Amino acid sequence: MKTDKRATLGGKLSAVLVAAGSSVGLGNIWRFPYVAGENGGGSFLLVYALCVLLLGLPILLAEFAVGRAAHRNTVGAYRTLAPAWRFLGYNGVVTALLIMGFYFVVSGWTLEYTVHSLTGELGRYATAEAYASAFDAFIRDPWRPAVYTVLFVLLTHGIIAWGVQKGIERSAKVLMPLLFLVLVVLAVRSLLMPGSAEGLRFLFAPDFSKITARTLLVAMGQAFFSLSIGMGCMVTYASYFNSDTNLRHTALHVTVLDTLVALLAGIVIFPAVFSSGIAPTSGPSLVFVTLPGIFNSLPLSMVWSTGFFLLLVIATLTSTISLHEVATAYFHEEWHLSRKAAAWTTTLLVGTIGILASLSVGVLNGWRIAGLNLFDALDALTANILMPLGGLCTSLFVGWRLDRRTFDEQLTNRGKLRFRIRSVLIFLLRYLCPLVLLAIFLDNLGVFKGL
Repeated sequence: MKTDKRATLGGKLSAVLVAAGSSVGLGNIWRFPYVAGENGGGSFLLVYALCVLLLGLPILLAEFAVGRAAHRNTVGAYRTLAPAWRFLGYNGVVTALLIMGFYFVVSGWTLEYTVHSLTGELGRYATAEAYASAFDAFIRDPWRPAVYTVLFVLLTHGIIAWGVQKGIERSAKVLMPLLFLVLVVLAVRSLLMPGSAEGLRFLFAPDFSKITARTLLVAMGQAFFSLSIGMGCMVTYASYFNSDTNLRHTALHVTVLDTLVALLAGIVIFPAVFSSGIAPTSGPSLVFVTLPGIFNSLPLSMVWSTGFFLLLVIATLTSTISLHEVATAYFHEEWHLSRKAAAWTTTLLVGTIGILASLSVGVLNGWRIAGLNLFDALDALTANILMPLGGLCTSLFVGWRLDRRTFDEQLTNRGKLRFRIRSVLIFLLRYLCPLVLLAIFLDNLGVFKGL
């Protein structure tokens, strides 16, 4: 199935770094801390870790197997393996395009805040209300957020245009180590703040009385969102893996790194939040409103604030690269465009959607889709419907439809590796994962709202 002209990643380390870069993003550093804060801290962390192991890892392996077996973009992969299931590939491309439509907007916010941290602009506010007012004024501005959105789109495009090896692989080798370095430095600084121990207890000491059905559903959704499952990224990246790449080790390393980033983000945020006497349940505003005020109270506030928002820029960039590649690979291989033309097609599409999504928070807020502005509608459609649907169908496809010999060949590198837990993995993909993902899907639709 593989052609000689198709690019491949340089080695096993590259496979891990590239795939980890796809999974690590705002879901780890922005979403995980506030979701954990709203759902009990340590108790949520425990349930989340179990969900990653029992839900995330099997589906990640399934997507790896599909991608490398076909050596095609996500649409071509499912069409090659089972033509009737090619809709699942199209779901991945559409999901990636729509996610980029609002993800680039938030990426632009991180870039703006990095610039304002460097210039000292964020240091001039004195109260939480002032930070909240400044953030609200910024996202509703008619042009500034749109400009930063376009800048982030073009930054991503520049990396994609260099190709798989020179662009994606090289960027992952630089960005992922840099991300961990910044995270560790910020975590150490947070731990040195007075009262930080209380934040650590909140994050790591589970209170089992706080584990409810709602905790379970939210943790499952977070694990799914964090690992970039159901949007074609892992299928596309796995199509570039070498034949000797150990898919099981790669998937395990990716899940460990992804979870480690989330934990480090919690260590950065919760000790600082408790040290400042702020409730850990501050929600989505934690990053753009609450934390800048905390950084402003520290010595060398510009350094810590800039470091944190630079961290967000790096994390979002590794994710936007993977999302962009899903669509670029599709246009390149299915529409037979040159790689540069495919990259520009994707860039123009998501740039247009991103600008409209950015403006929908402000001047175009009156344009509504099912009562939501475009930014929120894109978020709701992808997170609540398309991603869970993609994960559900992937588990059903690999568990029930994919030729068992093909699956075994991918996970054993054609018999070179032992596969002792095959029956366990098949059970998870056939039964547990579909049931769990169906529960997430129904929860997102409000079926379990009373829990």
